[in-house]
Amino acid sequence: MSVTAPAGFRAAGATAGLKASGRPDVALVVNDGPLDAAAAVYTSNRCKAHPVLWSERASADGHVRAVVLNSGGANCFTGPEGFRTTHATAELVGELTGAGAADVVVCSTGLIGVAFSREKLLEGVRAAHAALAVGGGSDAATAIMTTDTVSKQAVAAGAGFTVGGMAKGAGMLAPGLATMLVVLTTDAVAEPADLDRALRAATRTTFDRVDSDGCTSTNDTVVLMASGASGARPESADLDAAVQRVCAELARMLVADAEGAEHDIAVEVVGAADEAEAVEVGRAVARSNLFKAAVFGRDPNWGRVLAAVGTTSARFDPQELDVSINGVPVCVAGAPGADPAGVDLAPREVRVRVDLHAGPHAATVWTNDLTHAYVHENSAYST
Repeated sequence: MSVTAPAGFRAAGATAGLKASGRPDVALVVNDGPLDAAAAVYTSNRCKAHPVLWSERASADGHVRAVVLNSGGANCFTGPEGFRTTHATAELVGELTGAGAADVVVCSTGLIGVAFSREKLLEGVRAAHAALAVGGGSDAATAIMTTDTVSKQAVAAGAGFTVGGMAKGAGMLAPGLATMLVVLTTDAVAEPADLDRALRAATRTTFDRVDSDGCTSTNDTVVLMASGASGARPESADLDAAVQRVCAELARMLVADAEGAEHDIAVEVVGAADEAEAVEVGRAVARSNLFKAAVFGRDPNWGRVLAAVGTTSARFDPQELDVSINGVPVCVAGAPGADPAGVDLAPREVRVRVDLHAGPHAATVWTNDLTHAYVHENSAYST
């Protein structure tokens, strides 16, 4: 049941006519309480969409009663009317749910710079409110899809409490504190500070390490709401672990659904002097178009991995670098190792391991291969 698996939440999806396809395009998730604690993280892109600018302020006090989301338009760089649309949406949700507009997070996704009908959106919000149900999580997850081929939902059970979540995203996946649109819910009793800690710890090692194409969206939002309906107040470690599990599962779904991808690639960096350097190296390899194209062509060209590693500021001796691809040690101590012909790149999942031999730290960044289908999807996206 996605975001409605935890007690105290209702959700719905509706069709407002924002998408030319006529598919569902408005989702609403409502926290019925008794608590309304929340935390959120947003894109670090300086070019932020109107919903992000609104929601940053709405969630700043750690209290959110509802999240309303639309696909079919990003409402970004749409001028003063675009902000008025966001404001009107929050006001309507507040009116319908009995919350204040300032307790409503607004999210939008779709094309940048294209205005859409405010009237249609508001009618969609009314329809979604009328359809709110405890079993409405899947409908909400479907309504936020854009180029996604499948809806993305996850649930984790804790000791007396539950965490649920839904996400959308299939391209423009790169970190900026958070990535894509993600709504997380829990029926745990928790304070805003507890949620903020759990959310930031989870996004740092999950969504923040999904790097499909190096492009950071203007609309990225991840919000976590707590209803307290279970009555259970978990230990910090238990809450953090449950939120982490849901975020990790959703992040992997995002990678698996990346536009046109044929391979999911885990770049594991070990032996780093510190975690930040491990992430830097992993991201450099994940963003190498040469390497990603090689994986698509089933070519285990480990030289492209080393070339990417060498662009970073991480500490290492080039003559001590090891690289393995799908378990085959193709480079050992900066020199050819096993025959690359022994690497099987037919499976969907590819694992690249880089050992810097510079310290005890490690990190994994997930990406995908660069395919003809990805180029086609993004060359024709607005037409």
